[in-house]
This record gives sequence, C-alpha cells and structure tokens, in this order.
Amino acid sequence: MKYQFSAGIVIYFQEQGKREYLLLHYQAGHWDFPKGKIDPGETKQEAALRELKEETGLEVDLNQEFENSFEYFFKDDQGELIKKKVYFFVGQVQEKQVVLSHEHIDFGWFIFDHAYEKLTYENAKNLLVQADAYLKNSE
Repeated sequence: MKYQFSAGIVIYFQEQGKREYLLLHYQAGHWDFPKGKIDPGETKQEAALRELKEETGLEVDLNQEFENSFEYFFKDDQGELIKKKVYFFVGQVQEKQVVLSHEHIDFGWFIFDHAYEKLTYENAKNLLVQADAYLKNSE
C-alpha cells in the first residue's frame, strides 16, 4: 500500500464578531478546505502555506497551537489503494480577496452553520467543529 501526506488550513476571516470560513469547490465536486500534498523536504506548515497561496492567492500566519489530522483511504488513477494522512492548521486572513486556481471551480466564505452544511465529507465537518471550538476558547 502507498502512503500520501497532505497539509491544509482552516482559513477564517473575522470582522465585528462574525467569523466566516473559506471553502473551496473542487473539480471532483466536493467542498473542502484548501490543502495539498507535502513535497519532499517541506514541513507540514510549509506545505499548508504553499498550497494556500497556490490555490487561493492568500497568505496567512498560522496559529501554532492548533494542529489536527485525519486519515482516509482512496484509490488513485491506476486503482491502487492509497492511505492518506492530512494535517490541518488554523489561520486568520485580514482580507477575503481570493484568486482561485485552476484546480477549483468555486469558493465561498461561510459562517459556521453554512460551512458545516456545505462541507462534503464527515472528517472535514468534524475538523470544522474542532477548529471553531478552539477559536471560541481562544477569544
């Protein structure tokens, strides 16, 4: 079995007590957080920041105290089973101007309830719940 490692960021924008989360609409049809493969020699954090920049044009300072991960299986283009582990961080942006990459077909900024409903996968919904709870406890 092959293994794959990725990293991503739960991005949020906060203004006047209102927190919105950035979700990307992937070409495969699902809604998820910005993320991508960790390149050789990269740290998890470096990969997460690079992928965010490539996919959205955004730059962010990562919150160094929040890290979460989950694993899942998928089949690659050749039908081989891959075990993937994805590390996630949290980061706040000061602006909402997104420059979407060719990898995605849409994006949106959503308050918690709408983001939760929009996310396709259960592991991403669980991540959102944990990130939101962490941010509320940090206020």
